[in-house]
Amino acid sequence: MFGKLSLDAIPLEQPIIMGTGVVVALLGLTILGLITYFRQWKYLWVEWITSVDHKKIGVMYFGLGLVMLLRGFADAIMMRTQQAMAANGAAGYLPPEHYDQIFTAHGVIMIFFVAMPFVIGLMNVVVPLQIGARDIAFPFVNSLGFWLSAMGAGLVMLSMWVGDFAATGWVAYPPLSELGLSPTTGVDYYIWSLQISGLGTTLAGINFVVTILRMRAPGMNLMKMPVFTWTALITNILIVAIFPVLTATLAMLSADRYLGMHFFTNELGGNAMMYINLIWIWGHPEVYVLILPAFGAFSEIIPTFSGKPLFGYKSMVYATAAIGVLSFFVWLHHFFTMGSGANVNAFFGIMTTIISIPTGVKLFNWLFTMYRGRIRFHTATLWTIGFMVTFAVGGMTGVLLAVPGADFVLHNSLFLVAHFHNVIIGGVVFGCLAGMSFWFPKVFGFTLNEFWGKVSFWCWLVGYWLAFTPLYILGFMGMTRRMNHYDHPGWQPLLIVALVGVCIIGAGIVSILIQLAVSIRDREKNRDLTGDPWDARSLEWSTASPAPFYNFARIPRITSLEQHWDDKETGRAGVRVAIFEDIHMPKNTAAGFVIAVFGFVLSFSLIWHMWLFAAVGLLGMIGTFVVRTYNRDVDYDVPAPTVARMEAERFALARKAA
Repeated sequence: MFGKLSLDAIPLEQPIIMGTGVVVALLGLTILGLITYFRQWKYLWVEWITSVDHKKIGVMYFGLGLVMLLRGFADAIMMRTQQAMAANGAAGYLPPEHYDQIFTAHGVIMIFFVAMPFVIGLMNVVVPLQIGARDIAFPFVNSLGFWLSAMGAGLVMLSMWVGDFAATGWVAYPPLSELGLSPTTGVDYYIWSLQISGLGTTLAGINFVVTILRMRAPGMNLMKMPVFTWTALITNILIVAIFPVLTATLAMLSADRYLGMHFFTNELGGNAMMYINLIWIWGHPEVYVLILPAFGAFSEIIPTFSGKPLFGYKSMVYATAAIGVLSFFVWLHHFFTMGSGANVNAFFGIMTTIISIPTGVKLFNWLFTMYRGRIRFHTATLWTIGFMVTFAVGGMTGVLLAVPGADFVLHNSLFLVAHFHNVIIGGVVFGCLAGMSFWFPKVFGFTLNEFWGKVSFWCWLVGYWLAFTPLYILGFMGMTRRMNHYDHPGWQPLLIVALVGVCIIGAGIVSILIQLAVSIRDREKNRDLTGDPWDARSLEWSTASPAPFYNFARIPRITSLEQHWDDKETGRAGVRVAIFEDIHMPKNTAAGFVIAVFGFVLSFSLIWHMWLFAAVGLLGMIGTFVVRTYNRDVDYDVPAPTVARMEAERFALARKAA
């Protein structure tokens, strides 16, 4: 009944793992105890777990990203500590097999369960408000997508204490990920955590594409959409195109491991290079899935805190679309060194250089927007300026790696690790944290503490450059990736500097948590109900803060790109609507959460070959979905008098706050 699962799966002989398990268990029990003591279970169930409000789902995505950031950062600091210690014959404190699992888990967590929840969370909060919609096109599917992603993250976390995780690197190349060289459950955890979370991401992508194309306010054509919405549209088109490729690739790897197939082994005509092509056909557009929403956030923040319209709106839109198209023509630069031939390498090197052009267009547009602007150095502005400096360096090192000859020398070195983190931290993380600072009052009605926000920014910026500049130098010195010990004494000082940088980044993460705690404590003092604390230009600021669950009492009619700004200039902003209509809104539902829980049972059972429980999980998913399909009582109407009363109360509170 329990397949391969037994008590031997718990690594009792690993003090670091078990000690971490005890700490996590105590923390979890404490949280559960506090929820029980303060009688908050009903509130959590009604207001959050079963919610289909896009704003709350966006907050939960962002919360998932923050939680997993703590785990992924813990892995990072463990790796850097090991490398700083393991010099000149010293073994360090991590066994090799544990170190391999840590760097694999770090990559998987940071890409799939930190960066992806961050960007999807931002899109959930902002996109419906920017296009004048009351919710996402398919609210239930939105809830389901989040909970599937959360269950995938849960599988990765569980692998620490029940079994092990993959020791293959975050893209799990065969033959190392095949059954012969990875006979434990580590790769299976990798496969099923990505499959279940990837399904959630695909559902989110479909949802956003339909929402943006079909639910825009009257008068909002494509060239009147805010730039963030444009980046969200291109991002989700990429998601819909590439995540099925990841699903199929992992399904073939599963067939190799479970059914004795040979898609990616040399026996019976298989080929590991097919896996590498497929994984990077998904993997390089995925980089732009992560970075484009960050670009969109910067494109909203810079005009707001420069007091000017965005320079070159059309060129920004065309550059975004060009990046989306070109992202499908660059994947092979990830394996220039694998013998594809000079002609193939030359083509993909040229395409990789070309894709840097629309990215450069964006950078110059942001700079021209700031030029002669009345710049206010809000936390979001600092994240943006830090991004422009950091990302520009990452882009230049990327262009260097686009040259096949240079890549032959640098590809397997720490130079590549530094480049990748240069664009992901300097671009994605900085962009998402800037977006959090900018749009936080739109969700919660109060602003974040500026002092701790700026402390966090400077810790991240200084820590990043201390942590990864040494890696560029070590790459030139010949230090390869994935090393858990080394015999070159000249490398250790630079690795110690990198460890210091990581510790400073850790202080930045702690500062974010302090910022949230202090802001919640002082929320009444920093409350802003007027709707537009930053004097912003986009439509989402035309409704009160926090935005009501229906977003707009009446759907706005759009006549220009900067509708909200024009309304303020003409005196129409803040005018109460005298005529109210019934509002049709979706009801909360537990179906998404229940389906995801059954999906977790299915995935965990497949990992451990518990076929009976796997059948229960599969049938539970299908059954819950069918029951939900035939449930006709899924929506409700908010009567016009209720809308009028709620709007009057909000207007009175806003006047009092003003």
